[in-house]
Amino acid sequence: MSTKIKICGLSRVEDIDAVNEVLPDYIGFVFWPKSKRYISSEQAAVLRSRLNNKIKAVGVFVDEDIDVVCSLVKCGTIDIVQLHGSEDEDYIAAVRSRVDCEIIKAFNVNGLNSFETVEASTADHIMLDSGKGSGVTFDWNKIKEVKRPFFLAGGLNLENVADVLRNIRPYALDISSGVETDGHKDRQKIIDFIKFSRGTDPLAYKEEDKL
Repeated sequence: MSTKIKICGLSRVEDIDAVNEVLPDYIGFVFWPKSKRYISSEQAAVLRSRLNNKIKAVGVFVDEDIDVVCSLVKCGTIDIVQLHGSEDEDYIAAVRSRVDCEIIKAFNVNGLNSFETVEASTADHIMLDSGKGSGVTFDWNKIKEVKRPFFLAGGLNLENVADVLRNIRPYALDISSGVETDGHKDRQKIIDFIKFSRGTDPLAYKEEDKL
């Protein structure tokens, strides 16, 4: 099975137009007010209305009120919930009791002493990251023994994705700053990253052979 791709932190109409061209598996709307990529529920609804229905919309939350999370699922703005804070198993269970959707739980690898909690999470998917949208990689050797499929985030870009696909083989790639220029999503970088990751760009894979 090929690695899935999530482009996170979309905030403009042109971002939606760009992903509609190349159809990543997922896109992410960030609902954490402290993030520079934060958008309101109203903005997200407008963007979602333009999104190709082949792409799943993920809502990214950090210790958000469960009412807010569930309302965005119920109104159809998002398909999947991503929890990026200190949400525990009780929180996950509470979300599940109210909405029928997939849940992604993110874990900061730099703060873990072991992966027991990660492996045991009742979330549908786990994400291994270096922080809340930090855009910084972590030591990938730390996760080589993780047996459960995972989303990989943190500092991904065109320069390192070949190494990730070859050696880490995550269930999904989650990229944000790696497809930005001057703090905004870059249409060409999004297209290049997806083509490269899916092996549909022969020139890109020639470059990979040189790495």
